[in-house]
Amino acid sequence: MNQVSEDYRYQDSSYEGYAPSDGYYHGGNEPAQEEDAQSDATEGHDEDDEVYEGEYQGIPHPDDIKGKQKKKAAGVADDYRDHADLMAQRMEDEEQLAHQYENIIEECGHGRFQWTLFFVLGLALMADGIEVFVVGFVLPSAEKDMCLSSSNKGMLGLIVYLGMMVGAVMWGGLADKLGRRKCLIISLAINAAFVFLSSFTQGYGFFLFCRLISGFGIGGSLPIVFAYFSEFLSREKRGEHLSWLCMFWMVGGIYASAMAWSIIPHYGWGFSMGTKYQFHSWRVFVLVCVLPCIASLIALKFMPESPRFLLETGKHDEAWMILKQVHDTNMRAKGEPERVFTVAHIKTPKQIDEFIEIQSSTGTWYQRWLVRFTTTFKQVWDNVLCCLTAQYRMNTLILAVVWFTMALSYYGLIVWFPDMIRYFQDETYKSKVAHFTNNKILNATFNFTLQNQIYRNMEYINDKFIKIKLKHVLFEDVLFDNCFFIDVTSTETYFKNCTFEYTIFNNTDLYKHKFIDCKFLNCSELEEEEGCHLDFEEDNDFLIYLVSFLGSLSVLPGNIVSALLMDKIGRIRMIGGSMLISAVCCFFLFFGNSDSAMIGWQCLFCGASIAAWNALDVITVELYPTDKRATAFGILNGLCKFGAILGNSIFASFVGITKVVPILLASSALVGGGLLALRLPETREQVLM
Repeated sequence: MNQVSEDYRYQDSSYEGYAPSDGYYHGGNEPAQEEDAQSDATEGHDEDDEVYEGEYQGIPHPDDIKGKQKKKAAGVADDYRDHADLMAQRMEDEEQLAHQYENIIEECGHGRFQWTLFFVLGLALMADGIEVFVVGFVLPSAEKDMCLSSSNKGMLGLIVYLGMMVGAVMWGGLADKLGRRKCLIISLAINAAFVFLSSFTQGYGFFLFCRLISGFGIGGSLPIVFAYFSEFLSREKRGEHLSWLCMFWMVGGIYASAMAWSIIPHYGWGFSMGTKYQFHSWRVFVLVCVLPCIASLIALKFMPESPRFLLETGKHDEAWMILKQVHDTNMRAKGEPERVFTVAHIKTPKQIDEFIEIQSSTGTWYQRWLVRFTTTFKQVWDNVLCCLTAQYRMNTLILAVVWFTMALSYYGLIVWFPDMIRYFQDETYKSKVAHFTNNKILNATFNFTLQNQIYRNMEYINDKFIKIKLKHVLFEDVLFDNCFFIDVTSTETYFKNCTFEYTIFNNTDLYKHKFIDCKFLNCSELEEEEGCHLDFEEDNDFLIYLVSFLGSLSVLPGNIVSALLMDKIGRIRMIGGSMLISAVCCFFLFFGNSDSAMIGWQCLFCGASIAAWNALDVITVELYPTDKRATAFGILNGLCKFGAILGNSIFASFVGITKVVPILLASSALVGGGLLALRLPETREQVLM
């Protein structure tokens, strides 16, 4: 058995490296091909050019018998070798493949193919960024369009993060077993389909379900996109170009902000079918936001699978064809179409996993699918557990803490900033309220806007309110005698302890809930219109769109700096430095006591923290081997979304109460995560395993 094992190891490691004469990799098959050619030329002759006696008598040559026996012995040896030996053999093969693949990618060059894939995957990453912002923009309109309570409103804000958390873990695991391109196409298709449905559904329950499933679909984009793109990049290009790819998340935020600003406030962009079906402009905005996802989905149909993934699964020929396509595409773009792809054979790791595939004639269709599902689920679960084994445990735990602390502070603050700005605006607005008391107004006509005013102990007699807008107006202990309310629109306007005598209401939005403890004597009946009612001037504050737009735009300098310095100063220093600078920005929020100051500190915080996000994406890709890369990224990204849910819930609850808790929590999380990140290994010089 020892001799058989030695023969097997000798055969399996019989590959040639890169010939030093020309710098290109020549696989182990080339010498075999030369021997075959030589044997064809000298058929029927031995080494001394003598005719072998049994050549023409049908008797096998002794060398042929020996070769077959070696192959058979190697197969028998595999049956008796334990799992640890096979895993050691696979790890050895993977290390050899990593160095070969790095040289092959360098031979393929960096050119048109990578840039095409860059924009295709960038659109998928852009769709992920858009999904984060969409609910925040449509929530003010959707909550009134669907008559949402405060609890329903909170659930709608968090449901997308919940779907993305589950989707990241699931799609990341599947991408390591079924393929990057295939899983990314399926996840984007799910997102596009359910976003489309959510824009048309009228009920809150089904709308919530659609947003959950759309988040589940788009949750797979982040872990798959970075794993996919990194496997087409050489070591010298990887850090920089993965950082450039991160810019598309920022572009998604800018796109969502600009579209919300230009579409949602326009009521006329929607349509209605009676009183039961309303398609308001915020639904048009939801449809427009799915366009990048659809564009990426279509473009992915023309892109190949990752050759690194194919080599891990033993599909040598498919991987070779894709690498040749990459090489030829780049060489043609560089004006060197005559350059030949010199790689003939690539090392493939030893295959250990046994996937159970039953024949189409075996069992029923659902039994066959059940076998495939359970087998795939077991493989994914084993991969998840493998990320917590001794080899990867420490890196996984440190990365988990860093991802979580970044998400808790970042997502918590980007929700807290707009709420604080709105709070400062409301406080400033209330401080300027005008008071009117103890007056009697006779035979007057009001046809202008009344805003931010309080009327107490007033009397209106024979007065007309025609085509008037009431904004944040309170009438308390007021008498209306023989008055007319015609074509009146109101926002946050209420009547408290008022008396109405011989008063007519015609074509107004003064609904019954706006009259608190009021008396009506001989008045026209107030008719409550069906459904909920939108106020587009109030619900769509332009400042909210502007804040999100500026916050997304402010990360551009940080993106550029991180891309240029990622390979120069390293991933670890980038994470630690960025998180510590972000913590300092959080501390100075104590001095932000106005909406303009909060906007400025938000932009500074977002610009400082983006470098840490980019470096986290890069180092997560590089710390794990190919068969666990997307799985590990999915687990960490799912934990990131859990941190986002906690951050949104905790930080929003302190708006208007205190700034101390959110600022100290965010600063402490960033400092702790930044210091812990310094214990991670630097990966900028290592090949992609």
